Amino acid sequence: MISRRALIYRSTVLGACAGLGLSGPLLAAEHEEILLWPGRAPGQGGPTGPEKIGGPGSGFGAVSNISTPRMRVYRPAQPNGAAVLVAGGGGYFRIQLWKESTPAAEWLQEQGFTVFELLYRLPNDGWDAGAPFADAQRAMKIIRTHAAEFGLRTDRIGIMGFSAGGHLAGFTALQPARALYEGTDQYEGVSARPDFSVLLFPVVSLRKPFVETRTRREIIGRDPSLAAQQAWSLDTHASAGAPPTIIFSAADDPITPPAHGIALFEALRGKGASAELHIFSEGGHGWGLGTPDQAISQWPSIFSKWFETGFKD
Repeated sequence: MISRRALIYRSTVLGACAGLGLSGPLLAAEHEEILLWPGRAPGQGGPTGPEKIGGPGSGFGAVSNISTPRMRVYRPAQPNGAAVLVAGGGGYFRIQLWKESTPAAEWLQEQGFTVFELLYRLPNDGWDAGAPFADAQRAMKIIRTHAAEFGLRTDRIGIMGFSAGGHLAGFTALQPARALYEGTDQYEGVSARPDFSVLLFPVVSLRKPFVETRTRREIIGRDPSLAAQQAWSLDTHASAGAPPTIIFSAADDPITPPAHGIALFEALRGKGASAELHIFSEGGHGWGLGTPDQAISQWPSIFSKWFETGFKD
């Protein structure tokens, strides 16, 4: 059983943040943590030294150099019986906590969701390319295994991801049975398939012409084969059995333009899966919850309505 106060958040993340003088979501409150693996995580490679938190600049508040993948738990005051595994973006070379996954986790927590913020391993830290996907699968299995202890309905466990985290979330939703690691413990008897997926400015295609994303470079390299491009593009794996999916994009996004979301939406709909797509005229990339003056800040309320409509009792 997972204790409510087990694995309290006293990691090097807090130490690094304090050293930088950061405040806000990263230093909000101590968080219960759940480690994903007993002992060393599977796979080759890995970083040396402590975790790192980005200072001023585009990587502000982003974590990297992760050797211990885990989940931070956000328990709501009034649980609604649903859970969301949340993955920040960052091109698989860092994870945007401060502006993406943490604000989303706190907002979801306020709405009654039990939230698990994923700190996954990164290829840029020396892990093999499959490491983040193994971590996401494992996280989903742990949440589902302990659903009763968290007061969760087993048909209300979803996944949310931003940018590269959207790629990670989408891959987990579309390829939940992909053999990414070997495991024999109690968690391996359940499915990694989420019941719904929420993808925000996701990286979908790793094919041409989308050759400039850091995601593509970290996962399949600078000169990948056509087979690798196909295998790691989300739309390749669309199927009728995909979980209900909602996608949000901004028309002026220079990193993951709406063509990514459109490709996945059309592939899912073409297979008969439930999918919804929202494209806002402005917002750029990495907008997280957005700001009150932006139309894109409406996405949380749109998601809420979508969830309520699609998951009625």
